[in-house]
Formats: sequence, structure tokens, C-alpha cells
Amino acid sequence: MLRFRAVFALLLALVAITTTAQSADTDWPMFRNADRSGVSRDTKLLKQWPKNGPPLAWKTPGIGIGFSSVAVNGDKVFTMGDVKQDCFLFGINRAKGTKLWELKVGRAGGNFAGPRCTPATDGTLVFGLGQHGDLVCVNAKTGKEVWRKSLTKDFEGDSGGWNYTESPLIDGDNLIVTPGGSQATMVTLEKKSGKQVWAGTVPNGDTAGYSSVVIAQLGGVKQYVQLMANGLVSFSAKDGKMLWRYGTKGDRFGGNTANIPTPIVSGEYVFAAAGYGRGGALLKITKDGEKFNVEEVYWNRQLNNKHGGVILVGDKLYGDRDDGGRPWCAEFKTGKVLWTRDGGKGSGSAALTFADGKLYIRYADGWVVLADATADSYTEISSFKVPNAQGNCWAHPVVVGGKLYIRERDTLWCYDVKAK
Repeated sequence: MLRFRAVFALLLALVAITTTAQSADTDWPMFRNADRSGVSRDTKLLKQWPKNGPPLAWKTPGIGIGFSSVAVNGDKVFTMGDVKQDCFLFGINRAKGTKLWELKVGRAGGNFAGPRCTPATDGTLVFGLGQHGDLVCVNAKTGKEVWRKSLTKDFEGDSGGWNYTESPLIDGDNLIVTPGGSQATMVTLEKKSGKQVWAGTVPNGDTAGYSSVVIAQLGGVKQYVQLMANGLVSFSAKDGKMLWRYGTKGDRFGGNTANIPTPIVSGEYVFAAAGYGRGGALLKITKDGEKFNVEEVYWNRQLNNKHGGVILVGDKLYGDRDDGGRPWCAEFKTGKVLWTRDGGKGSGSAALTFADGKLYIRYADGWVVLADATADSYTEISSFKVPNAQGNCWAHPVVVGGKLYIRERDTLWCYDVKAK
């Protein structure tokens, strides 16, 4: 009997592991996915689309004006938007696109109307950050508020001229956000209660900027890396101690109009880029005793990127030249540009993701492109234009569970891209 129970327990554990792995592959719980890579694990997708684009599964109008992308978990999709005078967090049925609930986050508006945050969820709770610093924790099933904080009032935060843009990071039992300022430049909160775990500070403070935090294991130490208004910074995940900082001078990230793209971590290397003519840097981070050394492997002005994001696939980086609608491919370790798109459908800022061997590129003018991208060349396979596109289409595309999610102004479009 004891042997049977042991075998049964082992089978249950294997089922749990398998279920978790499947769930991870079919969900997209945070901005740029659970690992912040911007890369989808989807397979068996359409190799090309019909002339007018892939089949529309559903559309959800009335989600307000905003630049938020989507978080997808279980049977729900989450996003944010300004409706009239208020900013809202929405829960949407994943199968049908019907709105399940909405919760007021804060006031609408800002410099460019609409929230920029993509919600984060663990399936039970969902977190949203309004453009004016209102941080809310909500019951994912019911939409009932659990707790809230103000990054400006509770942490004396300091945001940039385009307001708060960060998408919160969930890490186990904690939630990490970046209020900015000198009192609590970055904070870790208990996700269930909102209670502060620690507050990390940059000497003399720094403005929050417009990027989102990533997790890194560097020199054997778990840390949170963030691109802020005046440079890249890392805090210890354990206690919030600042570990290292890079690029504070005006010829790197310091004093830039806006630093937006999410950093990329691979092994002992960190890649970060910014637009407005700046560039991209690859850093090698090593530990010598208690000190972290930051070695600049390269700085390449050709690898600038404004707000479409950069992704790493294998040993190749893919991004957009500033916000010019000119995607590029470069070697991760050297920064050598292998190709840059010249011509094709779509213009303006290119936000992209990667799934099943293809690039999914969403341009600021509403065109969405499926491209075959290798180290040798760039080939557009299919394209279509989102029906109500009116410019400044900056929300990042998401490919998960055989669906392509495109947010355009007050409508969320869900397309079926699964191969039949």
C-alpha cells in the first residue's frame, strides 16, 4: 500500500509539472511574456495569411484609449484603457471577447491620453498601473479591488514627462515596480497585501523612465535590472541594495528624451537600447568579491530603438531603427548589423514578437506583417491592416494559444493564426 501511494504521488507530481508547463506555453501573463523576452512559444501556426489577414476570432470594442497590450491567462485576457474621464482595468473572456468586468484605476489623460501599462497576472490576482501612478491589485475572477497604492503619494515617486509607463513584474510572492525619485526608486511589495518588502534607492535619485523591470542572475546574485531616465540600474532582489549602474553620461542613456525598451538578459550579458538617436549596448556583468564589474562589450548607435522593443532569438537581436519602421537584425555578441528592412508594408514604430520561426510586426500606421527573418535576409510573407487604425498604434502584438492579439485605440482584435 505504501509503495502504491508513493507511485501515485509521483504520478500526481508529474501531472502537475506537465500541467504547469502547458499553462506556461498557452499563457502570456505579463508584458513581453512571463520571461520578459517578447518571444512566443507557440508552434503549428499559419505559414502565411489570407489576402485580408488571418481569420478574426473576435473583437472587443469599448476598452478605451490607450497603449496597453494584453496579459493572457487561463480563460481571461486583461488590458487597460481610458474611457471618458477615468482609466480602467478590464477583464475579458478569452474565448468570446466579451467584457467580464471593469475596475476604475484612476483619472484619465496624461501627456498622450491613455494608460501605457500592460497588466500582470498570476491567474488569481491581476495588477495594473495607471499613467498617473495609481497601482491596483484586483481579483482576476471578479474584478474586485484587493489593494491599491499611489507611486507618487506613497513612495514620493518621480515619473517622466510622459507619465508612468511601466508594466509591473510578478516574481513569486512579490510585485516589483519603479516609482522613481530618491526615496523609493524601485520597490518590492507583497503581491497579496501590497505591504512593502524593500525600497531600493539610486544615489541622488532618478526619474522612473518608461521601461519595465527584468529578472537577472548575474555573478550568482538574483537581481532586478531596469532602464531608467538616466541609465541602466540593478538592485538586489533580496534586499534592494543597488548593485551596479551604467550609461549615465549624455553619450549613452543619460539625459535622453526617453529611455523605453525593456532590457534583455542572457547569461552574464545584458543588452539595453534607447531611441532618439542614442543606440544599443551589450554589457558583461561579473562579480569580484562584493563588487560588480560592468564591461561595455560594445555600443552601437545603429541599434537604437524607441518603443517597439528589441527581442533576442538564438544569437540574433531584432528591433526597429528608432521608430522609423525599419526593422533590423544584428549579432547579439558583436552588435554587427546583418540587415535592415528597406520598403514593404507598414511605417512608423515597429513593435514585434517572434513565434514559430516568424516575426510578427505591428507598425504605427496599423499594418501588421508576417515576415521570414534569418541572419541572411528579411522577407515579408503576408500583411493586413487593422480596420480602425488611425496612427500611433504602439501597443505590442501578442501571439499565444494560436491567437494574435492586436490592440488598436478602443478596440482589441483577436485573430486565429493556428494552422488547420
